[in-house]
Amino acid sequence: MDKYLEVSKYIDWDTPEVAKKAKELLQKDNNGTIKACFEFVRDEIKHSNDYKLNPITVKASDVLKHKTGYCYAKSHLLAALLRANNIPAGLCYQRLTVSDDGTCGKFCLHGLNAVYLNDYGWYRIDARGNKENVYAVFSPPEEQLAYPIRFVGEKDLPEIWHEPLKIVTDVLESYNDYAEVAQHLPDIQTI
Repeated sequence: MDKYLEVSKYIDWDTPEVAKKAKELLQKDNNGTIKACFEFVRDEIKHSNDYKLNPITVKASDVLKHKTGYCYAKSHLLAALLRANNIPAGLCYQRLTVSDDGTCGKFCLHGLNAVYLNDYGWYRIDARGNKENVYAVFSPPEEQLAYPIRFVGEKDLPEIWHEPLKIVTDVLESYNDYAEVAQHLPDIQTI
């Protein structure tokens, strides 16, 4: 479980700004803290593509500083805030179609989190940001993620990573504009 509490290049919860925000979000119990951190990232950090915002952020501290990030970067910030509050948190991914109707044949990864709840074990949360037809909440034991699996080729990847996938960080670090990232979203083949 220790690896899900670690500081890293992208989940840099030991930076003063992230540590301060984590302390501000601390509640009386773990579930309250998780909900406060989740809702802060979901509601206060704008999704880069939804809001057409730059710069492209990767590290948790940069997401907090600029108040924007793609789903992947937002998941880095949420993991950092939770870990700073001594709550084990990991990174998860879904493979989803790029089009809303599943007809384009193109897929991309979507980033979200898993948090360890004492009463339930690992529980996935998605702080991507709500919008029309996207509504994610923290409501254990039931998961309510931003995107259900709906089409052939889509998949919930079962792994819980303690670090982001390199394919994800490579894309975020390779482009300087939200539109460029949108054109090069990471994907992996699944079995």
